[in-house]
Amino acid sequence: MTSRSVIAIVGGGLMGHGIAQVFARAGHAVRVYDPAPGVLATLHERITKNLSDLGQDAAAVARVTGHASLTETIAGADVVFEAGPENLALKQQIFADIEAAASPTAILASNTSVIPITQIMSGLKRGERALGTHWWNPPFLVPLVEVIKTPLTARAAVEAMTALLTAAGKTPVTVEKDVPGFIGNRLQHALWREAIALVAGGVCDAKTVDTVVKASFGRRLAVLGPLENADLVGTDLTLAIHESVLADLDRTPGPSPYLENLVATGRLGMKSGEGFQQWSPELQAELRKRVFEHLKALDAKGI
Repeated sequence: MTSRSVIAIVGGGLMGHGIAQVFARAGHAVRVYDPAPGVLATLHERITKNLSDLGQDAAAVARVTGHASLTETIAGADVVFEAGPENLALKQQIFADIEAAASPTAILASNTSVIPITQIMSGLKRGERALGTHWWNPPFLVPLVEVIKTPLTARAAVEAMTALLTAAGKTPVTVEKDVPGFIGNRLQHALWREAIALVAGGVCDAKTVDTVVKASFGRRLAVLGPLENADLVGTDLTLAIHESVLADLDRTPGPSPYLENLVATGRLGMKSGEGFQQWSPELQAELRKRVFEHLKALDAKGI
């Protein structure tokens, strides 16, 4: 793989166009495939808007081309990223098509939040070049990319992907064992499970949960990870706290009945205007802007 590789992206939606933007800014030629003409028609517009909002050179968008042919997109590419819907059967079919069209030396990567990569890649003839890359939304502002190995993934493929991502300004980490949710989402949803349990149990309301996280340990998470924090306060104190509190934490083996009821009654969050809290269009826009500006500021500082 060279400093100027050909990157193919299958899926030009929310994640796909953001991944394309990252590699275009890093100087690579990027081809994007999507079966929906409307997605391809707005591809350059969406990337240009992102670059403009970030105050970055919009000329990078010229390195991105949209394609209606999967074979044309993948032929001769050094790396292929799949960024399709979170559907196992669909991803398996996509990778069967990708493998048939890809160069024998191309690295094949699936972007998924929780589906085990081993399952996605189970039908490939050459599993040693296949791996997972879990990007976080938005891909052009969140540094982390989890690089997930399957039992067949070659170490050389992981090293090549890690080098590619690092050179593009990302923060790649290797997930040595392929488990559902990988690392980040397992940690995130462990917190969400307890947050929902606190609301369901009448300890506090949803707004209070969010305030507690944002106004306390959330403020230091960007510079102090949980295990760094445990070492900072001492593993002995950490053990003492766990002896007191862990037995009382939620251990529901499946989704919370409280959450299931929200979905069953049509309270789907911002898309319906109500979830754990009420969301007017104005509140939604305000929150999205706040998150974007926060991530933009961190990105400008290189954090």
